Amino acid sequence: MNDATRTAGTAPVASDRILTVPNLLSFVRLLGIPLFLWLMLVRHADGWALAVLVVGAVTDWADGKLARLLDQSSRLGAILDPLVDRLYIVATLVALVARDIVPWWIAAILIGRELVLAPTLAVYRRRGLPPPEVLYLGKGATFLLMCALPLLLLALAVPATTDVAEPFGWAALVWGTALYVWTGALYVYRALATARVTSPIGGHREP
Repeated sequence: MNDATRTAGTAPVASDRILTVPNLLSFVRLLGIPLFLWLMLVRHADGWALAVLVVGAVTDWADGKLARLLDQSSRLGAILDPLVDRLYIVATLVALVARDIVPWWIAAILIGRELVLAPTLAVYRRRGLPPPEVLYLGKGATFLLMCALPLLLLALAVPATTDVAEPFGWAALVWGTALYVWTGALYVYRALATARVTSPIGGHREP
């Protein structure tokens, strides 16, 4: 979540602040990832694992709201928040694949997308540019995935919900995966366009 010190007639400028309420919530979400994996893979406590995902989703929504209400967005938050989102998705996929709930190839597509995108950040760093702004379509894809995976876990943890949670979970997973891959391609295109028109710091423009 990009932060901003507001001045009259100027666009928001990202802040270097670290100790903010939104960043604290992101760190709390980050700590929930190993707890979730332990509950899913070691204890098989599916209900508690689901509760961790729900808390993670609530704090994800809250840190965005608070960043705007308190004007506490930051450069760290702009990196940390989407990173934690991705780590939650990866951790949940790994757990669900290990428990034979989601097929491995869906996890391979989603994790592969992240591996492809990771090197593109170097394009921005070499030019002294901030990471690209998150696409709204990408937020929609992340939202669908972060709904799909808990729904599939809900179907496992509470069998009485299976008839509803499972089909909705799979629908959200299919659409979320498609949008996730599409937005990944858009991020790659943006990085390539930036590499063509912007020179690296202290270097020459790349062909």
